[in-house]
Amino acid sequence: MPPSYGTIASCNGTCIQEVAPPPNTLCLSPVSCEEYECTSVRTSYSYKNPACLPETNSSSLPGWFCTCPVNVVNPVTGSCSQALLNWDEFHVNTSDGRNSFNSFSGAYPFAACAPSSSFESFPANVTGVMAFSSSLYALPANLEHPLRNKLALCFPSNSSAPGVLFFGIGPYYLLPQSNVDVRSYLSYTPLVKHPDSFGYFISVNSIVIKKRSINVPENTTTKLSTIEPYTTLRTDIYNDVVRRFSKVVTKRIPPAKPLAPFGLCFTTSVVGLKVPDIDFILPDEKKWSVSATNSMKQITNEVACLAFVDGGATSEPAIVIGTFQFEDNFLELDLDNSTFGFSSSLLRKQTSCANFNSTVPNSPY
Repeated sequence: MPPSYGTIASCNGTCIQEVAPPPNTLCLSPVSCEEYECTSVRTSYSYKNPACLPETNSSSLPGWFCTCPVNVVNPVTGSCSQALLNWDEFHVNTSDGRNSFNSFSGAYPFAACAPSSSFESFPANVTGVMAFSSSLYALPANLEHPLRNKLALCFPSNSSAPGVLFFGIGPYYLLPQSNVDVRSYLSYTPLVKHPDSFGYFISVNSIVIKKRSINVPENTTTKLSTIEPYTTLRTDIYNDVVRRFSKVVTKRIPPAKPLAPFGLCFTTSVVGLKVPDIDFILPDEKKWSVSATNSMKQITNEVACLAFVDGGATSEPAIVIGTFQFEDNFLELDLDNSTFGFSSSLLRKQTSCANFNSTVPNSPY
C-alpha cells in the first residue's frame, strides 16, 4: 500500500457564526453526550488549560437529547473556547511522489467547530487545526492499516511552497531523484514516553559544535514541536551552546547587536555566512546535524541570528526542537514501533521538501 499525500474534507456543512458558546453547527454527525466517546475525549487530554470553563451538556440540536461540548485550546496562544464534538470524515489522495493511486477514504476522526475567534492568531488562510499526536483521538490512530500510526512530514524552507505529509510506511520520493526512496537518507532513534503528554519526545545525550561536546544532563527530555518556531533550550544548556558557537564563529564573522527573541547575532554583509553544524548526539551515537540553513535565521540584509532561544532556567522540557530546524528535513514517525526517523538537511542531497510531485500520472498497477 502506498503512503498517502493527504487533503482534508471536513464534515458536510459549516459552522454557523457563533451566537453563544458553544457554537451551533450544521455538521451531520454530532456526538451525543450519552455516548462514551464524549466522556472519553473530555478526560483524555494530556493538558487542560486552567482558563477553560467546565464542559456542560446543556447544548442540544434538533432531534438530539444533548450534544457534547468540548474545550478547544489554541496551540499558539493557549486561549480556550468551547465547541461541539462531531464525527468527521477524512479523504486523502494517494501518491508516493512517483505514482498516483486510487483515492483512499475511510477515516472518521473526531472534529469540533471552534469559534472563529480561536483562529485570530493564525495566518489568514488557516481554517483549522488537526492533531497528529499519539492520542487515540488524533488522526494517526483513526486511519486504516497500513496507514495507521505511521506518518512522515517535510516542511519547506520557502513559505510559498507547499509542504508534504505522508501516511503509511513508504516509499517516499522527491524530485529530482525520482528513483531514490527518501527512507535511504534516514537514521532512526527511539521515541520516548513523557508523563501526561501525547507529544513526541526523543533522547539527546549531548550537543557537539566543531568537535567540542556540550554535555546535556542525564535523562534530559527533548520534545519535537510543530508549534514552537525555533529550538528552545533550558538556560544552562543554551548558555553553553551560545558560548561555544560564538567562540567558533566570531573568529570569522563580526557579532551584531542581538535582535529578540535571539541572543546571538552576526553581521553578514562583510563575509559569507559559513558556520559549523550543531550536532544533536542521540542514543547509539546517532547524529542529527543542524546545518547553517537550519541554525541561522536571516533577519535583515546585514544581520543573521542563531535560531536557538533561551527557554529559561526551569524550562521543561529542557530541549524543544522547533519548526525552523525541521525545514527541509524529512521526518518519519512510526508509532507502532515507537521510532523517529530523520534525514538532516535534504539540501545536501540536492533536493528539498518543496520537491514533492503531486501531479504524477496514475500508476499502471
